[in-house]
Amino acid sequence: MKTQSKPAAASASAQQARKTPLQMIVHWLPFYLMALPGVAYLLINNYIPMAGLQIAFKNFSYSKGMWESPWNNFANFKFLFATSDAFIMVRNTILYNVVWIALGMVLGVTAAVLINEVIGKLKKKFYMTVILLPYLMSAVIISYLVYAYLSPTSGLFTKALEGLIGEAPDFYQEPKWWPFILTFVNQWKGIGFGMILYLSSILGIDPSLYEAATLDGATRWQQHKNITIPLLKPTLIMMFILNLGNIFRSDFGLFYQLPMNQGALFPVTQTIDTYVYRALMRYNDVGMSAAASFIQSVVGFILIVTANKVVSKVDESSALF
Repeated sequence: MKTQSKPAAASASAQQARKTPLQMIVHWLPFYLMALPGVAYLLINNYIPMAGLQIAFKNFSYSKGMWESPWNNFANFKFLFATSDAFIMVRNTILYNVVWIALGMVLGVTAAVLINEVIGKLKKKFYMTVILLPYLMSAVIISYLVYAYLSPTSGLFTKALEGLIGEAPDFYQEPKWWPFILTFVNQWKGIGFGMILYLSSILGIDPSLYEAATLDGATRWQQHKNITIPLLKPTLIMMFILNLGNIFRSDFGLFYQLPMNQGALFPVTQTIDTYVYRALMRYNDVGMSAAASFIQSVVGFILIVTANKVVSKVDESSALF
């Protein structure tokens, strides 16, 4: 069978090479047509709006429009660094992302491994749905759920603390609690998405590897340590590089809606995105918000390229490009 397949493959490739350019276009036309909606979306959503980058370097005027507004060089970029809150918002944005990236990877892999161990399709689908459901909720809904637990007057958690220790802190006036609250809610909301990604990679692992390990007497922990985790390395590296691109951004809905815009919490909830939004609402300066977005994109691009370069030096097969 193997000796017959080689001439057949050679004959097929020879026939393909003899096709005229018009025949090649006709042959691939259905594939081009299928790709057309995705390409159109990519152009409309990702590339055409790039013309708006010039707003970051202009004194934007609604009456003159994007093209006729006068240039002001780097004046729009100064507001991010001239404020006394510059260090706080940059610190919060970066540190939250660093912690959340590490926790997200650990918890996502853990959830994927545990779901993969569940026996029975119905049970597995049920647990996957329960874990993924928070990811589909909007930040507004989640903010009201959190408020239902932490409200100083009627919160379930607040009342439980009052019953146990006699008093409860006012969570919406004390900043020290919010790094933990935001981290918990972020992981609770995002663990389902990470689980799906890592579970799809785990399902692609050859089951015979686990069978051979079982015959050799390996425990489930040893199997995951020596088979699952090493084979998940390409997926982990890919997710890490992609997450690095957003390290200078923050989940606006989480940081703005969850603390209910309480000024007392700004030292631990103010990020670049929320600061820019509040400045935009106050000054209505589109150029400043465009400048902030431009900086975030440039920093994200640099981090992705740098991280990918480092990975390619260590393990070229795991690099994105």
